Amino acid sequence: MDPHLLRTYVTVARLASFSEAARTLGYTQSAVSQHIAALEQDLGAPLLTRRPVAPTAAGDRLLEHAGPLLLRLEAARADVVRMAAAPDQGLTLATSATALTAAALAALPSAGVTLRVLARDEVPAAVAAGTADVGLVDGLAAPSDPLRLPDVAPLTTYGVGEEQVGVLLPAGHPLARRTGLRLGDLADARWIDAPDTGLPLPQLRAANGGHGFRPALRYDGTDVRVLAALAAAGHGLTLLPRSATAHLPGVVAVPITAPRVVHRVELVHAGTPTGAARALVAALSPRVRAVPGPPYRC
Repeated sequence: MDPHLLRTYVTVARLASFSEAARTLGYTQSAVSQHIAALEQDLGAPLLTRRPVAPTAAGDRLLEHAGPLLLRLEAARADVVRMAAAPDQGLTLATSATALTAAALAALPSAGVTLRVLARDEVPAAVAAGTADVGLVDGLAAPSDPLRLPDVAPLTTYGVGEEQVGVLLPAGHPLARRTGLRLGDLADARWIDAPDTGLPLPQLRAANGGHGFRPALRYDGTDVRVLAALAAAGHGLTLLPRSATAHLPGVVAVPITAPRVVHRVELVHAGTPTGAARALVAALSPRVRAVPGPPYRC
């Protein structure tokens, strides 16, 4: 498939309009229509209904493939450009909200840093596409187990930190005085679905055998203090690394004692880092030796 045609199709499907897609892409509406017709002819199936503009069943299936395909193309281009380019003295670091460890902060250069806080799944994609030099991503895992990151491109990952997790409870909650809690005992509680700040509910569900942890409220931000305010107001529980719970008003963090899970942070980069990115990787990668197992490719 011609990637130009595929990009046109994705844009039309996203905007549900041929004319809006033409404006967005800088094409004429006639050119957009020709792109869609050519792609449909190539695949031998109608991809869009016209009134209203919406994907067909075949079009929906193509959309499932289109994102990863286009991202792989961007990653390939970025990888080649990265190899050919002169070393850049600046550093763009992509990180999820609770992945920026004290060690990473201490290792950042004194100048020339751009910090991008992204959704967890967007961090590997940003590194693959070359919009970030290095990424830090976190999640829930068994001790020393690697995270399950999206397969967006050949990336090198290192475990750079593990710590205890705690469930955030309102200060007056009946369980707030406990010294520890079992995750399974909280499966039927009210939970806040905060996939880019708190540890994601699907990971909690997986740690509990695939059951429970239904959300009462969804928070689509990356501010830990906002998430804590929601928990303090009784809108639901959330799970955070213990280091992120210090000095949060109105809440108490009670450690999870079973199952044995940790908050894990991994460093992600593509190819061979240069300049400031290389220095950051060198500063953090020795910590891999404290986590059994070699660096791996995802």
